[in-house]
Amino acid sequence: MSILKEYEAGKKAKDLCREHGISDATFYTWKKKYSGMSNGQLKRLKALEAENQRLKRMFADLSLDHQLLKEVLEKKF
Repeated sequence: MSILKEYEAGKKAKDLCREHGISDATFYTWKKKYSGMSNGQLKRLKALEAENQRLKRMFADLSLDHQLLKEVLEKKF
């Protein structure tokens, strides 16, 4: 966020990338994704992304369990 705020304050993207040791592609990806967000919104986004990853892992685990149970039942009958 601080890098994007420096950019919005008038610093050039190339200078910021060199100063912070990031690539131009990374900077523009961050700009596209996070531009115009406040710190609170960014924290909320990160929390939602973490929750989404947790739920995806849970779903994958449950899907595997379901598939295994289904295979066991098919073998018994």
